[in-house]
Amino acid sequence: MKNQKISISMIENLQIDEAVQHYVDNKHLFEQFAEGLILHLGKDPQLCKYIHFIKFRLKDREHLRNKLIRILLQEKAKGNKNHITKENIFSKINDLAGIRILHLHTDQIEHMNPLIIKVLNEHKYKLIKGPIATCWDIEYEQLFKRYGIKTESRYSMYTSIHYVIEANQKTKITAELQVRTMMEEVWGEVSHMITYPDRIISHTCEDQLKILARFTSGCTRLVDCIFKTSKESLSHS
Repeated sequence: MKNQKISISMIENLQIDEAVQHYVDNKHLFEQFAEGLILHLGKDPQLCKYIHFIKFRLKDREHLRNKLIRILLQEKAKGNKNHITKENIFSKINDLAGIRILHLHTDQIEHMNPLIIKVLNEHKYKLIKGPIATCWDIEYEQLFKRYGIKTESRYSMYTSIHYVIEANQKTKITAELQVRTMMEEVWGEVSHMITYPDRIISHTCEDQLKILARFTSGCTRLVDCIFKTSKESLSHS
């Protein structure tokens, strides 16, 4: 049984196609949701002071299909039969719409997180999950915890803070909000283009991505130090 190859049946393939098509037919709802969320976050007079850049993207049809196939194979390997269908895709997949906020240095998140929560409450969005900081650096993990943010480790050396948000509307859909520094975005974009979706890369390339993660983490630390030094200089002047 361990060596038996797991395959997808015609019925399961049909279920995946129906789920993907259901998303495509309702894609405009996710776009409207993401645009509204960006407006509310980006125009908040307090939060906007920390936002260097804000954008959104919608899940590509083929990328979604590949993701559903991966999830199905993983669930079948575990013996689970509760598969994703058009009836539950909007509740099972939370990143059909993705919003990203980029800011300059790590300490800003101490102020940004409560402001983000405030904006969500003001406009009656429901916070389904988060904030959760995915990180690999122990010192930053401790920092996020001091700010009251839960942390999860990532083998890939990926760093970002995640929120899953439900729309305030009849059709229940969700979006994922990611908050990260500009330096963390560099590693994230390079890694995404090289490894997504399920691209097989060489061990050398894996090592290079790890080196890049350490460089970008070092740059983030340097930026953090620059702002701390500047703040201390101002307080002593």
